[in-house]
Amino acid sequence: MPCAFSKACRSSRSNHFKNRQQKREMRDVSPKEVTLRVAVAQAVVDVPADVLIRLREKTLDKGDALEISRAAGILAAKRTWELLPLCHPIPVERLDLTYAFTETTVTVLVEVATHARTGIEMEALTAASIASLCLYDMLKPHAGTNLKIRDVLLLKKTGGKSGDFLRA
Repeated sequence: MPCAFSKACRSSRSNHFKNRQQKREMRDVSPKEVTLRVAVAQAVVDVPADVLIRLREKTLDKGDALEISRAAGILAAKRTWELLPLCHPIPVERLDLTYAFTETTVTVLVEVATHARTGIEMEALTAASIASLCLYDMLKPHAGTNLKIRDVLLLKKTGGKSGDFLRA
């Protein structure tokens, strides 16, 4: 089956392909050192102001959408390797999932940490994505199509050979 991505993905130089026959494989991270790795990600959900008030007051008919969303995000981080075919299974040693509010947005903020041979960025991004999707699902009966998920971003990462990253 041909690769659905760009020419670079199909080239033999791609990190995830062994040869020109497109044999998929996980990168060998065994030579890397185990280091503390931390990643911070976000997802922003635009919510109508009246619905956001009900969300914060926990008066939605489906219950406490923030806590249900938090549980979904935690589960997603722990199962990222099952969702992304070439992602290494790594232990999530710490996960903080919090929310920041404006009058019309909820920002899902996720910080995850591990001691591993490879980064934990995908776990942070997956947790933020799934937590925001859960909020969308919980709020759609109240907001209809007036919901929007945006700005799913890696904000920060530390540890590993490639060094630290901080989004300006």
